[in-house]
Amino acid sequence: MPLPYLLLDIDGVLIPFPAADGSTPPTHVRHTVLPAGRPPEDPVPIWLNPAHGPLLGDFVSGGPVTPVWCSSWRKDATTIVGPLLGLPEFPYLDLPRPKITTSHPNGYLWKRDHVEAWLGESAVAWIDDDFTDLDHTWAAERTARGHLTLLVQPDPYVGLLPEHVIAARAWVEGIATGCRVPASGQAGLGVSRR
Repeated sequence: MPLPYLLLDIDGVLIPFPAADGSTPPTHVRHTVLPAGRPPEDPVPIWLNPAHGPLLGDFVSGGPVTPVWCSSWRKDATTIVGPLLGLPEFPYLDLPRPKITTSHPNGYLWKRDHVEAWLGESAVAWIDDDFTDLDHTWAAERTARGHLTLLVQPDPYVGLLPEHVIAARAWVEGIATGCRVPASGQAGLGVSRR
């Protein structure tokens, strides 16, 4: 059986959105970065929590999981964000650049169609801040068909917390040890939902 995937978003997960007053969590440090294709005179400020590197690094190096970036940052996840957190290089899902004005043009997260086609029947723990109820229903239905799926949804203004990683790790380890995995995409794991 192939290892489950860990799909990891960046915006709203590793880079929290600023609050109404412009503040970010005090745990996060500002960096100025230059994503691919952006003019040198127009860099982007981002805020990252230095504790996320060791937290995720321990998970992906010690757990039976295959990490993959699943973010609109695409390759920049591997060349910019990962190195700033001290993470080992891991692949990214080359998502398209849809011309949309909402993350949910069909009522669910736009990435889902691409992720579903890419995953096939593989098990997945997917951490993203932007799931809707339709995504959670999809995860439960996918799990019921035998394609184990966990959605972990941090608050986009707080970002990833240790309990999110603990829940994903426990779920992945449950698969590896043959323990019964909850039938829904999130049951009993203390996973945040907006």
